[in-house]
Amino acid sequence: MTFYVENETEEVFSFDVEEIVRLVAERVLETEDCPYETQINVLLTDNEGIHGFNKEYRGIDRETDVLSFPNLDFEKPGEFLIEEEREADYFDPDTGELILGDIIISVDKVKEQAESYGHGTKREFAFLVAHSMLHLCGYDHMEENEAKIMEEKQENVLTALGIIRE
Repeated sequence: MTFYVENETEEVFSFDVEEIVRLVAERVLETEDCPYETQINVLLTDNEGIHGFNKEYRGIDRETDVLSFPNLDFEKPGEFLIEEEREADYFDPDTGELILGDIIISVDKVKEQAESYGHGTKREFAFLVAHSMLHLCGYDHMEENEAKIMEEKQENVLTALGIIRE
C-alpha cells in the first residue's frame, strides 16, 4: 500500500500520523479482503480549509470532520470487482496500484471531538481514518442499516488495533 499524507497546518500530534494512517488503512483493507495493492491520499487541514472543500465539492456551507472522495464506483460495498474497460480509471499506470481515493481530515475537529467524546486525539484521528476508508471501500451511512454496518466495522478495526477509548 502506498499512501501520501500532507499536513497543511502547523498541528503536530503526540502520535505518528503516518503510522496510524498505515495501520488503520491496512486493517480496513484486510477486513474488506481487498485483493489489490492500493494507493490513498490524506490531507490534514483546519476547519476553514475543510469548510472550503465541503462547500466546493458537496455544496454544504459548513465545516465537517472528514471528507472522503472515493475513486471507485461500487455496485456493492466492499466488492472490488473492476471491469476490464474501467481499469485505466482505477489503477495507477506506473505502480499498478488501485487508486482508492482521497481523505481530508480537519485537525481542529480531531481535537474538538476528542475532547467532546472524552478520549484521546489518537483515537479520534484513527476513527476518522477508519470511517473514511470504509467510504473509500463503498460504504455509506445514509440509511439506518448502513450506519449500523459502518459503526460495527469501524469499532472492530479500532478494537483489533488496540486503539480504544481511554
